[in-house]
Amino acid sequence: MHLATKFLKQFVALVAIALLCMGCGSYLAATSSNPWQVITLPTDANPIDLSFTDDLAHGWLVGSNSTLLETTDGGKNWETRNLELDQSYRFSSVSFSGDEGWIAGQPSILLHTTDGGKSWSRVPLSAKLPGSPNTILALGSQAAEMTTDVGAIYKTIDGGKNWRAMVAEAVGVVRNISRSSDGKYVAVSSRGNFYSTWEPGQVAWEPHNRNSSRRVQNMGYTADGRLWMLARGGQIQFTSPENPENWQDSVSPESSTSWGLLDLAYRTPDEIWVSGGSGNLLRSLDGGVTWEKDKAVEDIPSNFYKILFFTPEHGFILGQKGTLLRYEETSEAA
Repeated sequence: MHLATKFLKQFVALVAIALLCMGCGSYLAATSSNPWQVITLPTDANPIDLSFTDDLAHGWLVGSNSTLLETTDGGKNWETRNLELDQSYRFSSVSFSGDEGWIAGQPSILLHTTDGGKSWSRVPLSAKLPGSPNTILALGSQAAEMTTDVGAIYKTIDGGKNWRAMVAEAVGVVRNISRSSDGKYVAVSSRGNFYSTWEPGQVAWEPHNRNSSRRVQNMGYTADGRLWMLARGGQIQFTSPENPENWQDSVSPESSTSWGLLDLAYRTPDEIWVSGGSGNLLRSLDGGVTWEKDKAVEDIPSNFYKILFFTPEHGFILGQKGTLLRYEETSEAA
């Protein structure tokens, strides 16, 4: 009986050590400081996108329930702006080039301003438009590029009076769609089981199978024009610098956790921020080789859906129900 009891105790101890070691590989060190300030918004609607005029002090935020907010101090304070609309809309995208700006949303709506947002006019859209406006990018005087929620791409150079189709056919319902600085697009299918790419000059989207059994959550472009991918289960992957057709091995910064990764953004060519569910925020200072965790924001009751950096010193994180974080430069982060 004594030997059996001793053996049982040793077995329990070994199991405990094994379980402890299993978690060792997923532990992330905390960032030495937290550069993110919580901003109080005058709404509990979900913020979805944000854009600034050229001075980076005057900006606009859009979201669900026809939410439209304006700031004149770089995003520290926001005020509600009301539009006379026939129903409630989900504003999914806003973009400015100087004082000319655009807002896109669902059900199908497109708004345009040429005076910094003092007045907004509705741009008529064809009933034959494939899908509803999803993203909009201001490209200069009277010019903009628009995508729809089924992956159609259109461009206007006359303030929205006429639109030219950039692809022959839509790609299908998309989970998300991202544009590179030189005009390329990547779109993730609604179920995350494949993705498609397009670049200027191509007639149609080029489909690609995902390279693992895990469904794709989000994709976009790196600071040097490569692709990044976030997959279910907290996986991060980048294409190779030598060959953009090849994917490097995936990494899982916190392999033992169940929350997902939702967005990725570069603050500098080497500093990457990745946001996720349940207030999770990761940072890499070496281009994605090693990772650390901003544990100061863990208690914020929100999923962090979108990260935006307009300059290395000017960034935001958008979450649920009026959650907005603003990047505050620190000596450590500079």
